[in-house]
Amino acid sequence: MLRFMLLSGCVGLMALTTACSKDTSVADAQAIKDKEVAWSKDCSSKDPAKFASYYADDATFMMPNEPILHGASNVKGAVGPMMQDQNFALSFQGDKVEVSGDLAYTQGAYSMTMTDQKGSPATDKGKYLTVWKKQADGSWKIIEDMFNSDLPPRRQLIAGRTPGPALLTWR
Repeated sequence: MLRFMLLSGCVGLMALTTACSKDTSVADAQAIKDKEVAWSKDCSSKDPAKFASYYADDATFMMPNEPILHGASNVKGAVGPMMQDQNFALSFQGDKVEVSGDLAYTQGAYSMTMTDQKGSPATDKGKYLTVWKKQADGSWKIIEDMFNSDLPPRRQLIAGRTPGPALLTWR
């Protein structure tokens, strides 16, 4: 009888815990959508510190044809020169947000304009995937971010090499 009472008590506590746990995924998804909209708007300020403030200190940033960057400070250092470009403009629009516990991801499309090698504005359009993590204070920060172009790659021959596969670059 004592075993039955203990078992019933444990089952009751588990049911109570499950019933009382609050599903915040809808609110979290909205918070991330709002944060991503603000981040896209902040790009117009051309402020690398503001851009990088959305990243966690240990974030990973993967740009096409570049080494992986680790840390918000390295993100800031990488986007700084890009944002100094007189033609720089970046906007993005998320089309999907999924939340699972303290992790979430967004995906969407971006448009980025910079000065090309001839001095003219050149616009790149592509897609991105960003992973967010809920911080101890309840805010969301980017922990993984990558993007790539929808434009076809440009082919350039590497000087001094025998004919063969061309180097692919997005510049």
